[in-house]
Amino acid sequence: MSRIVEVSVRHAKTKVSAVSVIRVVHALDKLRGYRCPEGSLSVAFLGDKETAKLHDDFLGDPTVTDVITFVGEDHPGEPFAGEICVNIDQARRAAKEHGVTLATELRLYVAHGWLHLAGLRDHNKQESVAMRVGEAVAVSHLDKFRVKLSVRN
Repeated sequence: MSRIVEVSVRHAKTKVSAVSVIRVVHALDKLRGYRCPEGSLSVAFLGDKETAKLHDDFLGDPTVTDVITFVGEDHPGEPFAGEICVNIDQARRAAKEHGVTLATELRLYVAHGWLHLAGLRDHNKQESVAMRVGEAVAVSHLDKFRVKLSVRN
């Protein structure tokens, strides 16, 4: 499957290569053991303010978060897998804290959102453990095939 991936970067200080995001999603689509729904996929890169507003509007929580994923619709004519909203500002803080590059942290966030679309949740401890395992598998898969995000500040 080679899905259509629409990439939007709405952050004044950071540029993310759309081609690299598409490569990450297409590589994740080949990940064994997890299945993201068919259809096009949207990946939006946002800042703290816009992410907090989405978090409040759709989930009733006005705090900043790292990734928000919206599940799409399985419309017979044009299936839409969903949208992954990634917070660049939170990724920058986490990258510094974890001693990794911004590109590495953003790639993890895209994988995290993709795994949500594949059915993983992280609302309780058991679900969070399964999500961490899924993230490790996804990152290992991306590393194996040398699939990275390209980011400019």
